[in-house]
Amino acid sequence: MKQARISSLSIEGFRSLRKIENLELPQLTVLIGGNGAGKSTLIRFFEMMSWMLKSNKLQEFILRQGGGDDQFFMGARKTPRIRAELCIKTSAGDNDYKFELVHLSAGDTVMVMNEAWRFSDERGDKARWHECGEVSKESSLLLTRNRTASTISNLLKQCATYQFHDTSSNASIRNRWDVTECFQLRSDGGNLAAVLLDLQSNEAPRYRLIIRQLERVLPAFKEFVLEPMAGKVELRWVGKYSDKTFGAHLTSDGSLRLFCLITLLNMPLERLPNVMFFDEPELGLHPHAIGLVTEMFKRVAKTNQIFIATQSPYMVNCFDLENIIIASSKDGETSLRNLPKEKYQHWLDDDYLLSDIWLQSAVGAEV
Repeated sequence: MKQARISSLSIEGFRSLRKIENLELPQLTVLIGGNGAGKSTLIRFFEMMSWMLKSNKLQEFILRQGGGDDQFFMGARKTPRIRAELCIKTSAGDNDYKFELVHLSAGDTVMVMNEAWRFSDERGDKARWHECGEVSKESSLLLTRNRTASTISNLLKQCATYQFHDTSSNASIRNRWDVTECFQLRSDGGNLAAVLLDLQSNEAPRYRLIIRQLERVLPAFKEFVLEPMAGKVELRWVGKYSDKTFGAHLTSDGSLRLFCLITLLNMPLERLPNVMFFDEPELGLHPHAIGLVTEMFKRVAKTNQIFIATQSPYMVNCFDLENIIIASSKDGETSLRNLPKEKYQHWLDDDYLLSDIWLQSAVGAEV
């Protein structure tokens, strides 16, 4: 059964998103667009929401992201407020949440104001809004004792972004990791060895499934070698054609990313966030591996909401028209739009692939 999900979103004034109105968000959303089109901006917005509602760390997020002025479209002098409204759909009805951010030049930070929530069942019109706090540097939603407020905060604070791009010599995945940090995979995959060790010990059938799936796309791969020492474990594996054990430093970047993706997408559902964002997961993967990972995305999306930002035509072709959101940019402003079936289905009926539609100028502009 599907859990609560984010069904629509309006944003005004956040970074390159000058004005996005009532954007429909599928259970499995695939964001496509060129470099600098704004795909990652939408992901950063939900990262901000997670920091804001997880433990009242909005100000820390703002600091880490360059300061308050950088969060406003063309700067706070041009855009004095960020406005956002989103709908979280459950089996009972719609849980709506809205808020505004204003810039404070002193300290280059932001203030939260006009926070409100409402619940509307599917039998009637939208309910009235309920204000949930005064102007503050942090969200007041967590302090609101209400079922709707809890539904909203519980979902949004679980939003997690996964980006396994950093496979440099100093990357976390190449280091030894505390075996106790194994319940969830970190956003950068750093604790992969600890997670695999836990699955090997406590979820043996699931662990063996991960091994079999890796063998499908890495024919030389045989098994992980996970040997804890002094409470820590490092990522090592052995191949089929020799007894040599390979550490992360002898493993290709693409293989490390594939280890992370396949492990994450095969973890028990209770150990996955309700909403998951993936920033260019296809990086460094062979097309066959992309196809396998895509099928896993579809399976997990039956219960957990997934957002994927990609530039891979091959990955795009693995999805359906209703999954796609196009990101494009003009004069520094990002537009995000769905591809209505009634408008684009005739392309597919004429044997075009989804990537053909995207790569045609017809998708870059309204037709």
